[in-house]
Amino acid sequence: MRSKLWLGLCLLHAVASMLVWWAGEPWAWNLTWRADHWLHRPWTLWTTAWVHTHTPHLIGNQLAVGALAAVAWLLRPSPGAALAWLGAWPLLPLALLWWPQIGYCLGLSGLVHAAVAVVGVHLVWGDASIRKGQRWGGILLGGLLIKLAVERAWQWPVVWDDAANMSVVRAAHLAGAGLGLLLSGGHLLVSAQWRRVAGK
Repeated sequence: MRSKLWLGLCLLHAVASMLVWWAGEPWAWNLTWRADHWLHRPWTLWTTAWVHTHTPHLIGNQLAVGALAAVAWLLRPSPGAALAWLGAWPLLPLALLWWPQIGYCLGLSGLVHAAVAVVGVHLVWGDASIRKGQRWGGILLGGLLIKLAVERAWQWPVVWDDAANMSVVRAAHLAGAGLGLLLSGGHLLVSAQWRRVAGK
């Protein structure tokens, strides 16, 4: 089943986020990535994605992960797509070091943007057996680029959202999407080259 690894990642993120939420603040503090001392707590490169500030934040990201699981049932992402998404996971916090004003980051939104980019690239490449997949992939990537252009994370990497009552690290959205594009595109190019060499 092509989508097994993708579905496994969705399940892991959903369950782990709930467990960290139930564990409470002391656990959340120890699992949050912080720019000034992540070297002393390298596990936070992974665990910070499961930390959420309040219930609406958690519910929003759980719904997003649910949508990604539904995508897996429909599009059946290849193991390569899932590996590209997996690779973006620990690299995302490191990419945020580019912005010195970002002291910490938590939540799944950056990884969700990475997943959307991965799905879009694989659809455009033709790596999904659905009708008009390339067109849908182009629409998906176009929508993602418009969202990133509106957010302008390069100007405002962190903003306060009154509606959500929390700071939003827009740079995580930009970095996640960039990593998704880079890793999925790189994987597809390497795979194509490998098949070409193997076929000779």
